[in-house]
Amino acid sequence: MTTTPRIAIHGEPLPFLIDAIAGGGGAVVGLNEQPEGLVLDHGNDKRALQGILDSTPSIRWVQLPSAGIESYAHSLATHPDKIWTSAKGAYAKPVAEHALALTLALFRHLPERINARSWGKSAGTSLHGLTALVIGAGGIGLELLRLFSAFDMEVDIVRRTEAPVPGARRTTTADHLAELLPEADVVVVAAALTPGTSKLIGEAELAAMKPGSVLVNIARGGLIDTDALVAELAEGRLLGAGLDVTDPEPLPDGHPLWDEPRAIITPHTADTIEMIRPLLGERVEINVRHLAMGLPLEGVVDSAAGY
Repeated sequence: MTTTPRIAIHGEPLPFLIDAIAGGGGAVVGLNEQPEGLVLDHGNDKRALQGILDSTPSIRWVQLPSAGIESYAHSLATHPDKIWTSAKGAYAKPVAEHALALTLALFRHLPERINARSWGKSAGTSLHGLTALVIGAGGIGLELLRLFSAFDMEVDIVRRTEAPVPGARRTTTADHLAELLPEADVVVVAAALTPGTSKLIGEAELAAMKPGSVLVNIARGGLIDTDALVAELAEGRLLGAGLDVTDPEPLPDGHPLWDEPRAIITPHTADTIEMIRPLLGERVEINVRHLAMGLPLEGVVDSAAGY
């Protein structure tokens, strides 16, 4: 038996969200009409969310528009009775694609060649047969594993538990980073930012990385110690770093990373709004349908784990 879920939108009621709610069998209602679900768009007022939840006790499910939940930590903590879902996993394909693009660009010396004004010397490394270390086994990490397999790469996975990831050479926890980093030709950071993962890649970890390897971060800037990365890149031991996220973010004008020739910095564009709106719409439609049918929702947040 199904019902018609009553869903409110926090933020601009954009057509793609209205269509997604209707596609899932729901009805868009106002906050004063006893909604049981609340869908947030990307431009929502995060400060207002707490008040909405306090004054609308009928809401039992909240859909966040992002994979990361740190911006909503306070509301999550004060309303643990709600079912919270995020977009984790929904944006995996475009983000993993961007990580691959950064990896290829670094190994093919594209930062140097883009700025070149003479022919230069032959240089470049093929990904085929290299070893990758992917930190994080969410949707992005699993999609990267699939993409890297096309290059016959050996892929090690670091995650919260040692539960094996199919297709990975090894699956282990962050306690074993010191063993894995010296073997990896590319290290991709694709983990959630939590108190336990802040500056997961610091001075010691960067020093342990293989000479000539590359570091790619498409998750959150705070997972890497920026000052330590600046110092390590300046030494020239690593081939380079591809950063779609930074700490601080936005990266201020004049920051040393802007002048680092071994760094590629993209302004958090692994998943642009144009790319992710259709994907968020799919997540909303599925969850509205599941809410109506009493089925488990996708992307349920584990507040204790922080994602």
